[in-house]
Amino acid sequence: MSMTRRSFMATTAMTLTALALTGTAALADTTLDLSTPWPDGNFHTTTVTDFAEAVSAATEGRVKITIHSGGSMGFKGPELMAALRDGLVPMADVPTFQQIGEEPLLGINTVPFLLSSFDDLTIMQKIAMPKYEEIADRNNIKFLYFVPWPTQYLHLKEPIESLDALKGQRIRAAEKGAADLANSLGASGVVMPWGEVVPALASGRLEGVLTSASSAVDGRFWEFMKVSYRTAHTLSVEAVAISLDAWNGIDAADQEAIMELAAEKQAEYWEVAAADDAKSTATLEENGMQVVDVPAEMMTEMRSRAAEFIEEFETRVPESEPLIKAFLAETGRS
Repeated sequence: MSMTRRSFMATTAMTLTALALTGTAALADTTLDLSTPWPDGNFHTTTVTDFAEAVSAATEGRVKITIHSGGSMGFKGPELMAALRDGLVPMADVPTFQQIGEEPLLGINTVPFLLSSFDDLTIMQKIAMPKYEEIADRNNIKFLYFVPWPTQYLHLKEPIESLDALKGQRIRAAEKGAADLANSLGASGVVMPWGEVVPALASGRLEGVLTSASSAVDGRFWEFMKVSYRTAHTLSVEAVAISLDAWNGIDAADQEAIMELAAEKQAEYWEVAAADDAKSTATLEENGMQVVDVPAEMMTEMRSRAAEFIEEFETRVPESEPLIKAFLAETGRS
């Protein structure tokens, strides 16, 4: 059958359309979902949103990151590294301190009273980074940048005169190190994901929480508690990470732009973390909570009871021992 002019034009149009679609597919944007357990308004959610916007600008829209806050993708904090590794989500804001079931060494920053300042964390990050890169490789992920939580606090329903008053109180902890600390103080440490904390406070299943002032604001702790003691007992760290499968699908030039941006933003977000502590404590006080330093005698007793945890961590996680010894030597504590 001979081809009419009309059928020729139709065939040509379909061919041109197919070619156009093929070209569009080749130049398609990379869209990545990023899961974070933290709610809107938390500074970690604010910073990953800022990072997503900066990545889109730096790659001229070729890489787009969509933020899913508050665990809305169905993953709790302790599940995020496994979710990345197993390809269930391409990007995540990973609470490293909650991954110790997968990678025990990631709990090194949460050994009670080992680290107590951002300067300490800078030193430990430098020492531990080669090990972190090994962890990333075996979990098929890439760490883009790390951001600490602000100063940690012990939030309680009532002020205490001594550690004896903590006996039997159920204190929520985000990870094992903080739970061990609570137990050493005579309380009952309960490891609990963030999403369960406010319901537990409302139902009376908790008497206190070990966490930052930022999270205390997120949880409106003034509705349940009266006092926040600035313990600075640990430094919890988030890692913004991407699965290697997703990373390898990004153009090399855009990868380079993203890594340059990550280094720049990491420094900026550490400053945000420091500033957020002051902002959050002010909010707690405005809503009727006391925010106070732990009395010197009580702090001395806290540190004394926690002294065993460094050695215990080294025994439980042998690869941590040279890192901790190097850290203690560099900070003059060996």
